[in-house]
Amino acid sequence: QLQLVESGGGAVQPGGSLSLSCSASGLTLELYSIGWFRQAPGKEREGVSCISSPDGDTYYADSVQGRFTITRDTAKNTMYLQMNNLEPEDTAVYYCAAANYWRQCLAVHFDHWGQGTQVAVSS
Repeated sequence: QLQLVESGGGAVQPGGSLSLSCSASGLTLELYSIGWFRQAPGKEREGVSCISSPDGDTYYADSVQGRFTITRDTAKNTMYLQMNNLEPEDTAVYYCAAANYWRQCLAVHFDHWGQGTQVAVSS
């Protein structure tokens, strides 16, 4: 059974850091394009960061460039999102996802989704 499970969300003050993990089962992440997305209340789901397959190119939304880092551990079949210098605007439910074919870092192009983990940034 194909499954993506996120962990690591929580509450943090502005300027703080969080590390999200997404463990995969039933699929080999190395063979997929992967990404992190987020959705704030009343807003559309937006692409935060992606890694294309097979090229391995990385993409970051302008709003997180320089603060967030996406990585993938093939041995653990797990993907990560390191988030530093968090801002209140980063508050959202964060989702990991995998795409059968790479097109763009847009939610519509991703096929498999985790259940989401809440990130709240406030003082």
